[in-house]
Amino acid sequence: MDIDLAVSDDFRVVQVTPPHSGCSIQFGKGRTTAEPGSAQAMILVVKDIDAARADLIGRGVDVSEVAVQKPPAFDDAPGRSYFARATFSDPDGNGWELQEITTRLPGREWED
Repeated sequence: MDIDLAVSDDFRVVQVTPPHSGCSIQFGKGRTTAEPGSAQAMILVVKDIDAARADLIGRGVDVSEVAVQKPPAFDDAPGRSYFARATFSDPDGNGWELQEITTRLPGREWED
Protein backbone atom coordinates (compact mmCIF):
# COMPACT_ATOMS: atom_id res chain seq x y z
CA MET A 1 0.00 0.00 0.00
CA ASP A 2 1.39 3.37 -1.02
CA ILE A 3 -0.97 5.77 0.69
CA ASP A 4 -4.24 6.10 2.56
CA LEU A 5 -5.08 9.80 2.39
CA ALA A 6 -8.24 10.99 4.09
CA VAL A 7 -8.57 14.72 3.40
CA SER A 8 -12.19 15.10 4.50
CA ASP A 9 -15.45 13.17 4.84
CA ASP A 10 -15.90 13.75 1.10
CA PHE A 11 -12.41 12.84 -0.14
CA ARG A 12 -10.27 9.79 0.60
CA VAL A 13 -7.80 7.99 -1.66
CA VAL A 14 -6.13 4.64 -1.10
CA GLN A 15 -3.36 3.69 -3.57
CA VAL A 16 -1.67 0.32 -3.96
CA THR A 17 1.17 -0.70 -6.26
CA PRO A 18 2.10 -4.36 -6.71
CA PRO A 19 5.80 -5.20 -6.29
CA HIS A 20 7.83 -4.46 -9.44
CA SER A 21 4.83 -2.89 -11.14
CA GLY A 22 4.76 0.34 -13.06
CA CYS A 23 1.02 0.59 -12.43
CA SER A 24 -0.95 1.53 -9.35
CA ILE A 25 -4.60 1.24 -8.43
CA GLN A 26 -6.45 4.00 -6.61
CA PHE A 27 -9.72 3.56 -4.76
CA GLY A 28 -11.56 6.24 -2.92
CA LYS A 29 -14.32 8.67 -2.34
CA GLY A 30 -14.43 11.94 -4.27
CA ARG A 31 -11.69 10.77 -6.65
CA THR A 32 -13.94 10.59 -9.71
CA THR A 33 -17.40 11.62 -10.83
CA ALA A 34 -18.01 8.21 -12.43
CA GLU A 35 -21.13 6.44 -11.22
CA PRO A 36 -20.58 3.48 -8.87
CA GLY A 37 -20.66 0.28 -10.89
CA SER A 38 -19.59 1.93 -14.14
CA ALA A 39 -16.10 0.40 -14.21
CA GLN A 40 -15.94 -3.01 -15.86
CA ALA A 41 -13.26 -5.59 -16.76
CA MET A 42 -10.63 -4.37 -14.32
CA ILE A 43 -8.00 -7.08 -14.01
CA LEU A 44 -6.18 -8.28 -10.92
CA VAL A 45 -3.22 -10.53 -11.80
CA VAL A 46 -2.49 -13.31 -9.31
CA LYS A 47 0.01 -16.18 -9.17
CA ASP A 48 -2.54 -18.68 -7.83
CA ILE A 49 -6.07 -18.05 -9.05
CA ASP A 50 -7.53 -20.91 -7.03
CA ALA A 51 -6.11 -19.48 -3.78
CA ALA A 52 -7.20 -15.92 -4.68
CA ARG A 53 -10.67 -17.15 -5.57
CA ALA A 54 -10.96 -19.14 -2.33
CA ASP A 55 -9.83 -16.11 -0.33
CA LEU A 56 -12.48 -13.89 -1.93
CA ILE A 57 -15.18 -16.52 -1.42
CA GLY A 58 -14.08 -16.81 2.22
CA ARG A 59 -14.73 -13.07 2.52
CA GLY A 60 -18.25 -13.44 1.14
CA VAL A 61 -17.58 -12.46 -2.48
CA ASP A 62 -19.50 -14.29 -5.22
CA VAL A 63 -16.75 -15.35 -7.66
CA SER A 64 -17.29 -17.28 -10.88
CA GLU A 65 -15.69 -20.63 -11.51
CA VAL A 66 -12.19 -20.48 -13.04
CA ALA A 67 -12.40 -20.65 -16.82
CA VAL A 68 -9.44 -21.35 -19.09
CA GLN A 69 -9.91 -19.87 -22.54
CA LYS A 70 -7.06 -19.86 -25.03
CA PRO A 71 -7.25 -17.82 -28.23
CA PRO A 72 -6.86 -19.95 -31.39
CA ALA A 73 -3.21 -18.94 -31.84
CA PHE A 74 -2.45 -20.28 -28.34
CA ASP A 75 -4.36 -23.59 -28.44
CA ASP A 76 -1.13 -25.54 -27.93
CA ALA A 77 0.34 -23.25 -25.26
CA PRO A 78 1.25 -25.25 -22.15
CA GLY A 79 -0.46 -24.56 -18.84
CA ARG A 80 -2.98 -21.90 -18.08
CA SER A 81 -0.78 -18.86 -17.38
CA TYR A 82 -2.53 -15.80 -18.86
CA PHE A 83 -5.59 -17.88 -19.81
CA ALA A 84 -7.19 -18.80 -16.44
CA ARG A 85 -9.72 -16.21 -15.32
CA ALA A 86 -12.54 -15.75 -12.82
CA THR A 87 -14.91 -12.80 -12.46
CA PHE A 88 -16.65 -10.99 -9.62
CA SER A 89 -18.25 -7.65 -8.80
CA ASP A 90 -17.41 -5.35 -5.92
CA PRO A 91 -20.14 -3.92 -3.63
CA ASP A 92 -20.61 -0.95 -6.00
CA GLY A 93 -21.21 -3.26 -8.98
CA ASN A 94 -17.86 -2.70 -10.70
CA GLY A 95 -16.69 -5.72 -12.69
CA TRP A 96 -13.38 -7.39 -11.80
CA GLU A 97 -11.45 -10.25 -13.34
CA LEU A 98 -8.79 -12.41 -11.71
CA GLN A 99 -6.13 -13.48 -14.20
CA GLU A 100 -3.55 -16.12 -13.31
CA ILE A 101 -0.01 -15.48 -14.50
CA THR A 102 2.51 -18.03 -13.29
CA THR A 103 5.07 -17.70 -16.08
CA ARG A 104 5.50 -14.28 -17.64
CA LEU A 105 6.01 -13.83 -21.35
CA PRO A 106 9.59 -13.15 -22.53
CA GLY A 107 10.59 -9.57 -21.79
CA ARG A 108 7.98 -9.21 -19.04
CA GLU A 109 9.87 -10.98 -16.25
CA TRP A 110 11.43 -9.31 -13.21
CA GLU A 111 13.63 -10.42 -10.38
CA ASP A 112 12.29 -10.49 -6.83
